Formats: sequence, C-alpha cells, structure tokens
Amino acid sequence: MVKKQSKVINRAEVVDRNFIEFVHNYQPDSSEQSLALSGLSPEKLLDLFESQLRSRQLDLMARKLKLENKVFYTIGSSGHEGNVMLGDLVRHTDPAFLHYRSGGLMMERSRQVEGIDPIWDTCLSFAASKNDPASGGRHKVWGSKPLWVIPQTSTIASHLPKAVGCALGIELAQRSDMNMPIPNDSIVLCNFGDASSNHSTAQGAFNAASWSAFQGLKTPILFVCEDNGIGISVKTPKNWISENFNNRPGIQYFYADGLDLETGYHQVKRAVDYCRQERKPVFLHLKTTRLMGHAGTDFEVDYRNLAELEACEAQDPLLKTAASVMRYDLMNSSQIIDKYNDILEECLYKANQAHSDTKLTTLHEVMTPLAPFDADEVYQEAARTVDAVDRIAYFGGEKSLPENQPHKHMAIQINKGLQDLMLKYPETVLFGEDVAQKGGVYTITKQLLKKFGPKRIFNTLLDEQTILGLAQGYATLGLLPLPEIQYLAYFHNACDQIRGEAASLQFFSNGQFSNPMVVRIAGLGYQKGFGGHFHNDNSIAAIRDIPGVIVACPSRADDAVNMMRTLVALSKVNQRVSLFIEPIALYMQKDLFHEADGKWNFSYPKPGEYTQVGAPRIYKNNAKDILIITYGNGVLMSLRAVRKFEEKSTSRVKVMDLRWLQPLNAKAIKKHAEKFDRIIIVDEGRRSACVGEGIVTLLTEQNVAATYIKLITGADTFTPLADAANLVLPDENIILNALRDSES
Repeated sequence: MVKKQSKVINRAEVVDRNFIEFVHNYQPDSSEQSLALSGLSPEKLLDLFESQLRSRQLDLMARKLKLENKVFYTIGSSGHEGNVMLGDLVRHTDPAFLHYRSGGLMMERSRQVEGIDPIWDTCLSFAASKNDPASGGRHKVWGSKPLWVIPQTSTIASHLPKAVGCALGIELAQRSDMNMPIPNDSIVLCNFGDASSNHSTAQGAFNAASWSAFQGLKTPILFVCEDNGIGISVKTPKNWISENFNNRPGIQYFYADGLDLETGYHQVKRAVDYCRQERKPVFLHLKTTRLMGHAGTDFEVDYRNLAELEACEAQDPLLKTAASVMRYDLMNSSQIIDKYNDILEECLYKANQAHSDTKLTTLHEVMTPLAPFDADEVYQEAARTVDAVDRIAYFGGEKSLPENQPHKHMAIQINKGLQDLMLKYPETVLFGEDVAQKGGVYTITKQLLKKFGPKRIFNTLLDEQTILGLAQGYATLGLLPLPEIQYLAYFHNACDQIRGEAASLQFFSNGQFSNPMVVRIAGLGYQKGFGGHFHNDNSIAAIRDIPGVIVACPSRADDAVNMMRTLVALSKVNQRVSLFIEPIALYMQKDLFHEADGKWNFSYPKPGEYTQVGAPRIYKNNAKDILIITYGNGVLMSLRAVRKFEEKSTSRVKVMDLRWLQPLNAKAIKKHAEKFDRIIIVDEGRRSACVGEGIVTLLTEQNVAATYIKLITGADTFTPLADAANLVLPDENIILNALRDSES
C-alpha cells in the first residue's frame, strides 16, 4: 500500500518514491491470469513498460534540471503513459498531431524506425539545442520527420482542424491520382486533453469530421481524448466526456483504460482497427490521470486537497504495469528498480550533454525556416507555362484563349487565371463555401466545377476554421490548396489557423514540414448597396502581424492574375502560406474616370508573365512633385483625385500602388519617396495599426526628409450600413483636399 505523504512535500518526489516503494513491497496475487487475453505478448509488455519508464524519467529529469536552468520545459506526461499503446498500435506512417503529454507515445513510436534515440532527441528539445531534430531549438514540441509526427505548439486543440483536413486529404489525394507520401490505408492520429475538447476549435473539428462522415466521405481520423479529469485547475464534470461524445452522428465512440495496459491494449486496438478498416472517424476516450501538476511551476496544493492528490497518485499507470510485469515473472522488483534508475541516469547524462550542445545564437539562425524565398527558382516557376497545344485545347481554340479576348474586369480575369493555374498544377484543389455549383458569391469560380470536376472544386461546410484546417491537412499530403474565405471579416473568426498553425509550421519544424497554400479572401470596403462591417471589412492589421505570411492585394485585373501566378509558384517552390485579398468593390469595376470609359478593364497577361514579390505598380512615373502611396480601392480614388487636382495645379503627382502589403517593400518605398518633398498615404483601413502606419514608420526610419506627410485612413470604427459607410471611409474629395493642402 502506498503511504500517505505530507502535502508540503514536492509531489514529483512523492510520485517517484511511491513507485520505488510499490515495486519493493509488491506481492503477486495467486489468481490465475493469462497475459495473452489482453493481446499482449511478454516481449510487447516489456517494451511498453520500458517506454513508460523512459517517459516518466524524462519528466523527473526535467523537474530536477529546470532548477539548474538546463531545461526550459516542464509540462510532462506523467499519468498519461498509457498512450504507449497508441505508440505501438498506430503505424509510424500514420500522420500524428500530438499534444504535449505524449511522451510515452513518442518513446514507443520511436521503436518503429531504426536509429532513433528518443531520450536524446527529447533532451535536445528540452535544452533548446540547435540540433533538436523536431524544431531546431525553437520550441519544445513532439515532432519527427521519419515518424510522421507533425510538430504542434497548440495547447488548446487548435491542431484538430488540420488533423481532420489530413484525414480527408488521404482519400482526396488518392482520387487525384497523386503519389501520396504515406500508404493509402493510413489513418490520422490526433490527441488532446479532456479540457481542450471543450474549445470551440476542437468542437468545429469534431463537427467537420461528423459532417463529412455523415455524407459518406472517408474520414479516417482517430481522435484520442486523454481524460485526466482536469484542465490546469478546472475540473471536468464527471461523465462529461462520455456523455458528450458517445452518440455523435458519424463518429464511433470507444472507451479504453489508459491506466492499465492489460485492460486497455485490446480496447485501443479495437478503436485503431475500426478506424483503419472502416475509414470513419473514431473518438477514443482514454482514461488517464495527471501526476505532478500541470507543469513544474504548478502548485496543485493551491486548488486540490491532499486526499484528491493521493487518489490520483494511487492510479499511477506505472504501478499497474510494474505489477503486471512482476505477476508474470518477466522481471523481479530488483530488476525493475535497476532499470528505473538506469533510465534516470541515462536521462540526466543526456540532458547535461544536450545542455552543452550548440544553441541558436543569431537572429538569422532563428528566422531561417520562417519565410524561405528562393527568388530565382520562384520566378522561374512562375514563368513556366503549360504545353501550348493542351492549353489551346482546354480553352477551345486559339481565338478563345483569354489573352486573345477583349479587355475584361477583375472578376473575369481572376476566373481565367484560376483556370490556368488549375491546368498548370494538377495538385491544386479549390474549395470553400459556395465555390462549386454556384461559382462563388461573386461568380469568381464560375464554371470551374464543370471544367475540373468535384475532385478538385468542392464546397465545404460553413466554418472558416475548418476551411483553413482542410487546407493545412491537404497540404501536408502534397496537395496545393487554394481555399476561399468568402469575406475578410469571417477570416478573423479563424485567424489562429493561420497565425498559430499554418504560418508557424515551417518555423517550429525547422523547415521539415510545411503546409503551402494561397488563401483567397474577398475583402475591403466600398461595396455599394451591401452594407455592414461583415461585408465591408477594411482591416488587415491582424493579418499583417502574422510572421512569415505574404499578403497581396491587387487593384486591377492583370495584376491579380500575375500576382496569383507568383503566389502559387512561391507555394510550390518554398512551401509558403499566402493571403490574397481581392477587393470586392473592384471585382466588376470597368471604368476609371467616368461611366463607360472602360479604362479599368485590362488585358489578360500572356503565359509566362508574372509580378515579382514586393514590386509596386507606378502611375505617372515622371511626376516629381507629390507622391501618393496606396493600394486596393485607394488606387482608383487617388487616380481620380489626381486628375481633378492637376486640372488646376502645375504640380504633378506620382501614384504608387503597393500591391504587396506584407512584408512591405522598404527598399522600393524609400527609392520613390526620397525624391519627394510631399507624400500622401491613402489607406482605407482603420487608422490604428493600418498599413499606412507601417509606411510612415519606414519613411521615418529611412530619414525621408519630406516636409509634408499626410496619412489618410478610415475611422477607428466598424463600417455601418448604407450611405453612413461613406462617413467612415476615405474618398476622392478627402484625397483631393490633401493634395491641395500640400500646396499651401
């Protein structure tokens, strides 16, 4: 029997002492039992036990060496070591999206590939070593390229949407005749805690899996809820997980005892086999406990009484596995204690070695995997064309080629540009709300379903988190996604799927994993007769803040096509994540100065043309008096204001369309701005944290000595309905007044 310990004693020390005393004092019972009934062989039980011991001693080592500042992460897996069963029963070629209590799983999964030392690899990660094979010293994450463990930084189950996307992508990739990097019968493993299951992101993923399976789509995902009954300090209500997930349509519920390998192994195997054979979502409710608190800095005695702590410690899964090992005479108590101590010594030794290992020491080293850009290769790829004969056949004859058609507005040319890209890249898939039969709210994707079929053009459920999660999952398997977010305002509902997940993957995997995509977003303001801030969202501050993301915004049709070509090439070559903001008010814009002048219709770019990342478009390049820097809707407004201004002024105005909003091209901005004494920046976004703020900062930092700098922006408010919208957005008259003021 485990002795009760004083609440003031370090609970890690208690857990450690409990195990040693339990093994020393254990007396096998006389009841006849058969290990074979559990599905375990003696050899398998010993392997699983050793993996559990490794995981436990890594936790204890981390607590010890954290005090010496040699370890930088103490969220452990103690109490969750039953997930070694998943490490054994799920293949190493099954993509795994793991949460932070997966130490046992990783120790066991590592056995499936020769040459991996999971203790050494984990110690490198704990020590933030440059040679950490998961992240290169950037974060403590469970990850491994050879083990197909995609590194996650999530603590709130935000990795679930992309896991669902990966599961759906397995069949999609097969139907697309792609050479998948994993076997066709692979499943996706995704684990999380009971508290995280309540997060809206997780609920969206469960719903997406259920929605897909309900319609007969193959969705081989194994959701594993490791239920320890508490989230940091907030308890999970009794039976909440089982009652909540036992009867969800399309998802099969299984329960397994993660505290007892003899009981749990067969239960876990049933869940894994069902998922693999039936190709349906499975929710595996794995009973665990939490030992030693949430992390090393967590003092559980502040919110759990001693009796509760001791009850959890009495459920320690290592106690039950040790009992099984001794009951079947596989090891005696002395051998177990020796093994236990030997593993601790190995962990301490390797952790001390890792502490002395090479660290990231320069900003360049830290940022290298964040935003790779091989310009020559990207532009060579952007200029690459498909076979001319095939392209002529696709468009129905040489005269029908889009570049041989009359000038058109942006909506039509984006549509043709997407067709060219889909033709050029067979691995592209385009999806979102309403993009298929309807062709999108603004008909941008009209006819694409008919031309490319439902394997490549398809609708999704109404959930932006799922759309972006699907994109990440598909990309993991080698597809090149072109997801559509119907309105910019709705992107903000799912922003973390780009900020915390998609954009961070190359960084936190040291470039080993990626999820390339070009996200098309209809946005910005000035929609006439269609009001409200959800359809006139002019704020991109949250987007520009995301490290490593390219943000592009065309104002005219030909630019839109050429910029898309560049972005897709960037995804193809450097696996980058890009956001392509399409100004809704300019989709159908044909005229520039007056009705029916047709001066905002443009020709379709010839095959092989593209636009370099960051390159602005300049209007009236010879003007030397005033410079306007703008983008999107601001380009037309500025050109109109300039025309009126120059009718009565001798000053001449150059207009610079940035086109690329993140990162800003500081070199180009300086090159043009330093020649002007008067500069006006036109940004329809809200004043706080707008693109214009970034431009003003650049001008200041680069000592641009203009005597007149004017920043015109929208008001710091949401966009109201109807004509009231005009009160909060800049217009031609405001720009014209600024031009006139610059003369005084």
